Amino acid sequence: MARFELKLPKMGESVAEATITSWLKEVGDTIELDEAVVEIATDKVDSEVPSEVEGTLVEILFEKEDVVEVGQTIAIIETEGEDNSNEVIIDDKVEVTDNSVNVNEVEKTIQKAEEIVNPIAKTSESGRFYSPLVRNIAQTEGVSIEELESISGSGKDDRVTKEDILNYIKDRKSINTTSKEVEKSKVVKTEKTVEKTVAKSVVPIPINGEDEIIEMSRMGKLISKHMVDSLQTSAHVQSFIEIDVTNIVKWRNKVKDTFLKREGEKLTFTPIFMQAVASTIKKYPLINIAVNGDTIIKKKNINLGMAAALPDGNLIVPVIKNADQLNLVGMTKSVNDLANRARNNALKPDEIQNGTYTVTNVGSFGSVLGTPIINQPQVAILALGAIRKVPAVIETPEGDFIGIRQKMFVSHSYDHRVVNGALGGMFIKTLKDTLEAWSLDQDF
Repeated sequence: MARFELKLPKMGESVAEATITSWLKEVGDTIELDEAVVEIATDKVDSEVPSEVEGTLVEILFEKEDVVEVGQTIAIIETEGEDNSNEVIIDDKVEVTDNSVNVNEVEKTIQKAEEIVNPIAKTSESGRFYSPLVRNIAQTEGVSIEELESISGSGKDDRVTKEDILNYIKDRKSINTTSKEVEKSKVVKTEKTVEKTVAKSVVPIPINGEDEIIEMSRMGKLISKHMVDSLQTSAHVQSFIEIDVTNIVKWRNKVKDTFLKREGEKLTFTPIFMQAVASTIKKYPLINIAVNGDTIIKKKNINLGMAAALPDGNLIVPVIKNADQLNLVGMTKSVNDLANRARNNALKPDEIQNGTYTVTNVGSFGSVLGTPIINQPQVAILALGAIRKVPAVIETPEGDFIGIRQKMFVSHSYDHRVVNGALGGMFIKTLKDTLEAWSLDQDF
């Protein structure tokens, strides 16, 4: 019998860990090749980990809600046959070559065992999260949870980063801290925690017997936190503009059947607008930035996020990488593929990472206007309103007259810390000019 180590697979360059949400198999269950064994979740995407072998699940190494690093073994599967290159054998036999035992080695083993038995929790009592890397460094260097709580984090939501804890360890070694100072630090931290708790306390909402209490989903909680964090981080300002898209509506109606027959894809308005947004960003690259403390990061690639609705009512933002390099056919294929897989919960974690600008289509729900919240760490987001037939003044050399036109509103939310009104306004003015100049005779 061979024993295969099922590891948490790599899910993209920016994904380092995942949370186990549900075990689909129990110890003793038979597993087929490519059969899903466990469900995992990253920041927004839920996915399954399939088995690379056939066999029997003999050991589960992590419980539900545990955070696991990429590459860690999460389960052991016992397979038939002899060892092969894809299997990692766990030897149950320990060969003793010498009757003498090194006392120092035993003491080290006991010390390691004690450290494993008493690990630092991933979330402290105050609700602060610590990544596996930070917890490992703290455990190795003997940094207590009280000390971790006292470290001022430079990461998002005051999160302690690798650099923060390494700097703390360096300073700790260079300063002879007395026990009195340590106790004082603990008291101050406790007082701050109490004050923080009191500040967060809210008046309970009265509930009667007819009310229904619905638990928020994991994704709903994440989205809620992201939205609040964004409003607390960015100074949101909006600019609005109305765009005449009559030519685009006529052109799409004329070519959509040919497009479907030639390319095998349905042509919607979304890829047309996304392509126009990408070209506008190239003209205004300072809208394609991120804020890091007191510095601005100017992004080289234009990666457009596209807000898509999920069956449960939540939203997810898949990202079209290097969107400015796609023609209309390529953009249509990307938009349709990501939208379909988003609805089927089949997106890969890396496909929702590294966006630099986001577009959301509030018009798909009939909304004329929207004031979307910025998707951090980006600095702007565009909302597309519904296309409507409206009476409009049409200017001609012979004079003005009233006609029926297809129009839509576009709203632009941007971070006023780094994007001023001129840039935010010029951006959507240029987008308007690009869309209104659409030719009825152009090819795709």
